[in-house]
Amino acid sequence: MGCAAARSTDSAPSAAGRDQARVRPGIAVLLQDSLHLVQNRRVGLVTNQTGVDAQGISDVVRLRSAGVRLAALFSPEHGFRGAADPGALVASSKDSATGLPIYSLYGRTSAPTDEMLRGIDVMVVDLQDAGARYYTYLATTVEVMRAAARHRLPVLVLDRPNPIGGLVQGNVLDTAFSSMIGRLAVPMRHGMTLGELARLAAADLQLDVNLTVIPVAGWSRSQALDQTGLPFVPPSPNLRSIESLFHYPGVCLFEGTNLSVGRGSDAPFEQIGAPWLDTTAVLEGARRVRLPGVRFSGVVFTPHRPGEGKYADTLVRGIRLHTTDRSTYDPTTTAVYLLALIKRVHGEQFGWIPAHFDRLAGGSTLRQQIEAGRPPDSIVQDWRPAVERFLIRRKPTLVYPEQPSRLGFLSGEQGARGQRP
Repeated sequence: MGCAAARSTDSAPSAAGRDQARVRPGIAVLLQDSLHLVQNRRVGLVTNQTGVDAQGISDVVRLRSAGVRLAALFSPEHGFRGAADPGALVASSKDSATGLPIYSLYGRTSAPTDEMLRGIDVMVVDLQDAGARYYTYLATTVEVMRAAARHRLPVLVLDRPNPIGGLVQGNVLDTAFSSMIGRLAVPMRHGMTLGELARLAAADLQLDVNLTVIPVAGWSRSQALDQTGLPFVPPSPNLRSIESLFHYPGVCLFEGTNLSVGRGSDAPFEQIGAPWLDTTAVLEGARRVRLPGVRFSGVVFTPHRPGEGKYADTLVRGIRLHTTDRSTYDPTTTAVYLLALIKRVHGEQFGWIPAHFDRLAGGSTLRQQIEAGRPPDSIVQDWRPAVERFLIRRKPTLVYPEQPSRLGFLSGEQGARGQRP
């Protein structure tokens, strides 16, 4: 398990100036510094619409232009173009531009088969993670690593920034609840890149895989994606903005309830709601708590083709979340307060989708505690010991240094220590 070195952006030459962004993604570092890892090899590329360089040029174009022999393409959830609905099975197909097969890893199989890997010498993964445990791209990467290990194929992960930076927040998953939406024992907001998560997976799952992470050059763990100079490409149809990504580690929990998370609206994962929601009472309670880094407003929206089937073409009363300070905002704590508040205000009208909520929450404890009326600050305080153990466990797999924050904690620990209201 290794990590390729990246030269300084100040001294590194570029191909026609294309890679002179302040931060260079793994694809640019590979082509400038580590091309020998794929030269004269038949490459299987796991990617989607997010696999682009600093100018938005796709990996497929960049690699083929560099003379790299692509043998096959592989796609995760949402497909190669990133347009499929969440959870929808995607069929394998052929890329019309190159004639290459596109093997879906979110369809009839979630792992590359022997037939798919026939004739491939190295697997390359380039996917933009969302920064939250629930995102399935890590699970897809793990399945690629498992299959590659069986065939003694090396795996290269072309790394990308964590789009919401390096804060660590939320509870740690109980491995008894491991699934596609929670593969490893990591917090809801893990503060890691996909390359680092792949290294952690190799260690935690004892995968005998030849793994190399091609790092992002020039990225600091304190930077969100919109501070890097790299283009924002929505990683999936309902994560359309950086704002939605910052709320996602918390708001996604409402997928396991009978509230909408705004799918099919103009602001998915930036709002929650239901036709029966008493927004006046909920807003009053939420504002009284004075949670840091976020403000709330009332909203109405009508989901159209929401995907998960909640309140399609129905007027929904909701709560809109707005970040006011990214450095203090904890979306996971905010979600716990909102869940507890809505449960208290609405009693029997509020409902769980128990199995789904528990998969998202990484166990049944959170649901049971809210049902029992336990205070949110007490619930969140209980998370701290497991998060601190996680921070120690992940240290050997980190690619990018943890940096002191203005609060005096490591940037990766700031969110775990918490700023409770």
